[in-house]
Amino acid sequence: MTTPALLGIALASIALLLLLIIRFQVHAFVAMMLVSILVAFAAGLPVGDIVPTLIQGMGGTLGSVAILVALGAMLGRVIEVSGGAGSLAHRFTGLLGPKRVPAALTAAALVLSIPVFFDVGFIILVPIIYGFCKAAKVDPVKFGLPVAGIMLATHVVVPPHPGIVGGAAVLGADVGWITLIGLAVCLPLAVLSQYVSAWLNRRRIEMLPATAEQFAAFDAGSNEKARLQAPGVGVVLTLIVVPLLLIMIGTTGATLLPKGDPVRAVLGFIGAPVFALMVAIGLAFFLIAKRQGWSNAKTNEVMESALPPAATVILVTGAGGVFAKVLTATGIGAALSTTISGAGLPLILAGFVISLALRAAQGSATVAILTTCGLLAEAVSSGGYSTVQVALLAVAIGFGGLGLSHVNDSGFWIVTRYLGLSVADGLRSWTVLTTVLGVAGFLLTALIWALV
Repeated sequence: MTTPALLGIALASIALLLLLIIRFQVHAFVAMMLVSILVAFAAGLPVGDIVPTLIQGMGGTLGSVAILVALGAMLGRVIEVSGGAGSLAHRFTGLLGPKRVPAALTAAALVLSIPVFFDVGFIILVPIIYGFCKAAKVDPVKFGLPVAGIMLATHVVVPPHPGIVGGAAVLGADVGWITLIGLAVCLPLAVLSQYVSAWLNRRRIEMLPATAEQFAAFDAGSNEKARLQAPGVGVVLTLIVVPLLLIMIGTTGATLLPKGDPVRAVLGFIGAPVFALMVAIGLAFFLIAKRQGWSNAKTNEVMESALPPAATVILVTGAGGVFAKVLTATGIGAALSTTISGAGLPLILAGFVISLALRAAQGSATVAILTTCGLLAEAVSSGGYSTVQVALLAVAIGFGGLGLSHVNDSGFWIVTRYLGLSVADGLRSWTVLTTVLGVAGFLLTALIWALV
């Protein structure tokens, strides 16, 4: 099929997806599965390959997301029900004052997101965001939006996250320089995330009924008796910091030690997000459940109550993986990137635009970054660029993977569902925020490029 035809199918599929979800209120899972099938037929994917492609897309995504979402939700629920999140929120709100809490949360998120994948880190912070918002009497989106924005910005440009590390390997870029440049650009982006989020939140955004009910039932330790019975701040911080430290150990080992090193394999196992969250669940059992006198039945009940809200996030995330897989299998992603690379743009701008377009088309920032680096690798290697310039090119491509997060992105559904945003409100807030941060990050990177 011709490139224009494939590009037309891509645009039509995204338009149909938005129409089904926003105008006709079709459930996002059903809408994405339906559109994925229609795209497969329209692009000429062999009939015998359609169902296996759908299954592969669902399985590949759920294999990495479902366990993390479920464990993270269970951990957050234990902290929530015990009153621990509320205890922590009241303590820090009292120390910092309500006006400084959003900035403090965003700064903490910037640091925590360096070693931790975006989805995992945000899910771990959700109960803390809820607790702070309860204490400040504001909706979760007020504090959660800037936190999510800077966490995703760090995820796409700061090693050891997979997209930028893999992209660096493809381009032959220096990881050290990428880290320095990425962190330097993310610092002002953290401030920008605060201001843009405040502007986007200038009007009250109505929470989804399910999230509103969940947030209303959230125990933020609003009375003195509840706060006295709640776990201490040290316990709550331990449950948050321990899995983050384990993940940091794993990623540090993977960065510093050569492949095949047995120590690297052990550290990789210890630092796997699934293992880290399992350790946190075990600690929560002893530090909260047992100390509070919960029976095993009570503990199971609390953990199981976290799963119904997480189920929707998991299913929709899986459907996003199906949509992305179909776009890849039909050649639409390749057609899009080839078209843009042939437009004669400066290399740093072409890298950003291709990555941004791929991100919008198939949803995964990691795939967008790696694909773009692969397309431009020959041009970079033959261009005579300095070490710093190659690192800047990699960072610019990374920021392309930040923008235009929408309905085919698992992060979109995690953020919108936990913050209570409808699809339309998510597009008006989260999609706008990620795009502004992506463009701003690229402009700052381009400025450095001009100076060097």
